[in-house]
Amino acid sequence: MTSDARSQLPVLAFRRATEADLEFLIGLRQVTMWPHFECSGLAINPEEQLERVRYRIDCARIITCDGADVGLFKVVRDADPWELTQIQLMPRWQGQGIGAALIRTLLVEAPGAGRRVHLDVLRANPAKRLYERLGFRVVAEDTHSYLMRFDPVATLRSD
Repeated sequence: MTSDARSQLPVLAFRRATEADLEFLIGLRQVTMWPHFECSGLAINPEEQLERVRYRIDCARIITCDGADVGLFKVVRDADPWELTQIQLMPRWQGQGIGAALIRTLLVEAPGAGRRVHLDVLRANPAKRLYERLGFRVVAEDTHSYLMRFDPVATLRSD
């Protein structure tokens, strides 16, 4: 995709996620995350998946385009660092720069609020490269995932 095509992002809207969205959110998680769990050798437990979807649903925003639900953007902002908990887009909406644009907006907001941003990403998830391009750095790791942090002060020093 050319940079011109990426600059023409679809018009998105956001609405608060509720318990009524659980069916969509579980389906979204299945198509976006389960392949990474399988590559990581992690068991897919439906109860744990539902618990993960329900975790901080008060912070979750459903991403919509033309009235259709296309993704999820969940950021917990009541601590430092802010936690980018989930960003998921249905496959046909991936690769268009939407996720990067949402994360860039968050990374512009965070320093103004005096906050850093962190996230966990599975080792098997290629999204790690996107996070690195946006300025996140690995600060810890375990068998299956990386903890990554965006520190605006450190990012400014390295530029």
